Amino acid sequence: MLAQINRVAFELVGIPIYWYALIIVSGIIIAMWLSSREAVRVGLKADDVTDFMLWGLPISIIGARLYYVLFDLPQYIADPIQIFNIRSGGLAIYGGLIAGAITLYFFTKYHFISLWTFLDIAAPSVLLAQAIGRWGNFMNHEAYGPDTTRSFLESLHLPQFIIDNMYIEGIYRQPTFLYESLWSLFGFILLLVLRKKPHLLKKGEVLLCYLMWYSFGRFFIEGLRTDSLYFLGVIRISQLLSSVLFVGTLILFIWRRKKGNLPDYDRSLGKNQQII
Repeated sequence: MLAQINRVAFELVGIPIYWYALIIVSGIIIAMWLSSREAVRVGLKADDVTDFMLWGLPISIIGARLYYVLFDLPQYIADPIQIFNIRSGGLAIYGGLIAGAITLYFFTKYHFISLWTFLDIAAPSVLLAQAIGRWGNFMNHEAYGPDTTRSFLESLHLPQFIIDNMYIEGIYRQPTFLYESLWSLFGFILLLVLRKKPHLLKKGEVLLCYLMWYSFGRFFIEGLRTDSLYFLGVIRISQLLSSVLFVGTLILFIWRRKKGNLPDYDRSLGKNQQII
């Protein structure tokens, strides 16, 4: 008998608390803690990260939900109350990143903090949070790929609980949530390694490496997913955005390097040194 995981972790005064929510919140807390530690190393205050999250987190959640709803609008027009039902999933990472980036721009302007510095601080932690967050999709039985066989899943040497939980609607599915989680985890480790290399990365390039790494992997993983949001019913939105983001970031990376005179990411620049 398959030992599938219940989406509900426990009930609190009769209200179901979902694994999805617990995992997302855990990823956010870990990302805040890591970003706060790095903020102190570059001359900022740990409170700068906390202060931003008070604004950035709720706005990012709203952005992630709006992005998802807008590209699946007919479903929510038919049942508008479902727009507010985020406990069962339906948060788009790209929407959250866009909303968070806009909020961060105004936050850093107001507090006289270098935008590039803050983004470099946050990028690895955000990638780790994404790696953790994908396990919320696993608990929700979403973000999966096409039909496959149990023998294929076993050939990947996956733990039994993952194999059992990928049996969805009577069919075994490709664990695309796991592919993206591992891709993000490897990217997190890579960014930490690169960030510690003296004079290797310039200011802002931790962020740019994050964008290129994530968008490159997401493009291919999205091609396997069966729950993609589509533009005009033909193009997968996340693949389109990933390709534009990767090419645009690569061009920006090369242009900034050719322009020259960029300070190193050396953990020594903080407030009052805005290099936008």
